[in-house]
Amino acid sequence: MARISGVTIPNDKQVLFALQYVYGVGHKSAENILTEAKVDAVVRVKNLTDDEISRIQEVINNKLTVEGELHRVVTGNIKRLKDIKSYRGTRHSSNLPSRGQRTRTNARTRRGKKVTVGGTAKKAVSKT
Repeated sequence: MARISGVTIPNDKQVLFALQYVYGVGHKSAENILTEAKVDAVVRVKNLTDDEISRIQEVINNKLTVEGELHRVVTGNIKRLKDIKSYRGTRHSSNLPSRGQRTRTNARTRRGKKVTVGGTAKKAVSKT
């Protein structure tokens, strides 16, 4: 089990894809890390040597902001938007989409479970 930046990455995956389990490392940055650390991208994590793991860790520490530090930066950015009461900040505060998506339909992930308002009582049958 290899631990990189405090994350245990899966043993049976190729290094290129296993690195993407670290928050802040995507496909392109994983490629860049491996080329700079001189590690083959298709080798499995369980076949990595300690030297290769330490080189990967060193490149990540020097070049990228990942995991806890990146979470703090993102949270700070959202807090700043809320403090200055920008439009995006108010959307974050009220748990609504902040990038222009429609909310009349969809947006269920952000708004939560559907709550029906009115129109649920059955109408009484009237004689005509």
